[in-house]
Amino acid sequence: MPDSFEAAVVGCDDVRGPGGRSAEPIRVLVVDDHALFRRGLEIVLAQEEDIQVVGEAADGAEAVDKAADLLPDIVLMDVRMPRRGGIEACTAIKEVAPSAKIIMLTISDEEADLYEAIKAGATGYLLKEISTDEVSTAIRAVADGQSQISPSMAAKLLTEFKSMIQRTDERRLVPAPRLTDRELEVLKLVATGMNNRDIAKELFISENTVKNHVRNILEKLQLHSRMEAVVYAMREKILEIR
Repeated sequence: MPDSFEAAVVGCDDVRGPGGRSAEPIRVLVVDDHALFRRGLEIVLAQEEDIQVVGEAADGAEAVDKAADLLPDIVLMDVRMPRRGGIEACTAIKEVAPSAKIIMLTISDEEADLYEAIKAGATGYLLKEISTDEVSTAIRAVADGQSQISPSMAAKLLTEFKSMIQRTDERRLVPAPRLTDRELEVLKLVATGMNNRDIAKELFISENTVKNHVRNILEKLQLHSRMEAVVYAMREKILEIR
């Protein structure tokens, strides 16, 4: 068996799976803008009797439509795709198919993509360097209610949270910066997972105005990301999310 999935795409005729374990297979939607990659993944998963590929999509926009129609158990999806990226599609899929669990399968090891994917509702974040066995194992684990993150990405996530806690502790003796009423409104909507476009519609302001508010919030709180702003606000009782 090839050491990685990318190798399996080239030599996919040699892929063999361990066999199925369930009478009702896990229904999977495969989303990637590379047709060869999608085909290779389908062949790999076809060896697993407890996993069934029920559809495929070439971009995020198509993925949302297919998810609404097929209602898969698992969506395997790349992060960066044309027309509509995986992270934006993740949010939309959770709306049209709430029961679907989403695993990002990508080459992107950027921390920002990881954080945004988790905020958008992804249950897994795996790099394409993983072995073919790990793909099916991750699908089963997520279907059973677990989260799956590639070890290197999990380490980055833990490091970032430790840094966030440390920065918060260092500032605990400093009075919390005062945010305007509008900034608090924007921060609350950011905390619900809304993007700038949706926040602009909700508050009847321009998207550029939202961007400026978010920038001002981060500058006032001396933070670097939207996630940090929400965590900080909740910890400092600036904002309580119910």
